[in-house]
Amino acid sequence: MQLMRQEYQWYLQGGGLLDINMESQKSKVKSQNHGSYQSPFSWRYGSEEMRGIFSEENKYKLWRKIWVEMARAEAKQGLVSQDELKDLEAHQDEIDIARIWEIEEETRHDVVAAIKEFAEKAKIGGGKIHLGATSMDINDNAESIRIFQALVVVEKMLVALLLAFSSKIEKYADFVCMGYTHLQPAEPTTLGYRFAFYAQDLLLDLEFLQFVKKNFKSKGLKGAVGTSASYVSLMGEKEAQEMEQQVLGKLGLEPFEITNQTSPRKIEVLIADVLASIAQSSYKFAFDLRVLQSPGFGEWQEPFGKNQVGSSAMPFKKNPIKSEQICSLARLVVNLSRVSWDNASHMLLERTLDDSANRRSQLPDMFLAIDEMLTSSDKIVSGLLIHESRIKKNLETYWPFSASEGVIIKAVKNGADRQKMHEELRQISMKVWEAIQEGKTNPMEDLLEENPFIGRYLKPVEITQDLDAQSHIGNSAKKALALAKKIAELTAEKISDKS
Repeated sequence: MQLMRQEYQWYLQGGGLLDINMESQKSKVKSQNHGSYQSPFSWRYGSEEMRGIFSEENKYKLWRKIWVEMARAEAKQGLVSQDELKDLEAHQDEIDIARIWEIEEETRHDVVAAIKEFAEKAKIGGGKIHLGATSMDINDNAESIRIFQALVVVEKMLVALLLAFSSKIEKYADFVCMGYTHLQPAEPTTLGYRFAFYAQDLLLDLEFLQFVKKNFKSKGLKGAVGTSASYVSLMGEKEAQEMEQQVLGKLGLEPFEITNQTSPRKIEVLIADVLASIAQSSYKFAFDLRVLQSPGFGEWQEPFGKNQVGSSAMPFKKNPIKSEQICSLARLVVNLSRVSWDNASHMLLERTLDDSANRRSQLPDMFLAIDEMLTSSDKIVSGLLIHESRIKKNLETYWPFSASEGVIIKAVKNGADRQKMHEELRQISMKVWEAIQEGKTNPMEDLLEENPFIGRYLKPVEITQDLDAQSHIGNSAKKALALAKKIAELTAEKISDKS
């Protein structure tokens, strides 16, 4: 498909119709009406690049491009004269959004308002704008382009975040740390293996996103109920198909074969699902970081700026505010994803309009939230503070408890009664807990070696071997490094595709 092959190179390289002027976008943010409600996604969350994609300016530029491409295709069929076409081309970029909104106040129809405003500029060709089309031939195709542009941005960000995780995996592949289940000390793992868990989730998200891109299609030009009746009537069936292929080729889109008045809303269910999946992955990592940053663990800390303030009342606070923000936005994204399901399910017969109002904000808000989450996650992972000494201290404090299982297994192999050995170790463990709660060093090893019952079945050297955490991490380091290698290969391939 042309859309997938080109990856909107002309957009990503900052050329042509969709050149988003970042300085212009920033000035718009500064000039917003602060006396009226502004969505936080219009300035606080998300990048200027993503805001530019879902801007009114980009939308109307795309509408104009579709109308001009239609006129070019219809000119080949003799339906639009060369003078009319040249007039439309000459005025394609002269867009007065304020005038469009003024007309819409009267017409109560956004596409009709944009047609009228274009026709006011193009006095010669204005009468041929939108010939044979229905509103969704314009709106849906423009939205398809914007959504795909946004998917490309998210894909780039996912690749960057995966590379950040890969770097951490490689650095800490065999760095032993305490593993926790139920937020309680369990058995040792490695820090690299823990990072690999988050990266594996994100890798699945990337593969899901690429599946959605591969199967991404638009409505095309099919008229009021998807039958192409208006176009067939204007120029014939073969010519109508050729016109759709020509216009969609210029737009970099591939049409669904079967549509109603709109493109199948099913595709937006998949898009919402992939965004919700990315949100879930980001939430899991951010929530874990919040736990590990708490003083009881004290193992990780998100980057904290030199002049950053943790609390207006408590100057000592170093709160994980970006991680909390990620979790907050993730909740919004997953709940917004349900809207796409409802839109697809409630699209009765050939079309209803009850999806229109929510689609103006639902998907843009989801993309902007994901944009913010991935940006924050990348910064957090790249600048993550890892307190190695505290990790080692926690391991020394809690790992000996986990070694008790190995002691039971070895002792039973040497003839011990499993139940009696379990009870002996339980009593020892309770004494150890008392010592730890009093702030003492974990005395497990000494108590095990001094116990006469255990001494019948195990030598002190065997107990010492069981208390070596490095020997209880299985193949975690090897598997973590294998995932890092896979990420490197996949991202290198992706970067090569874009060059």
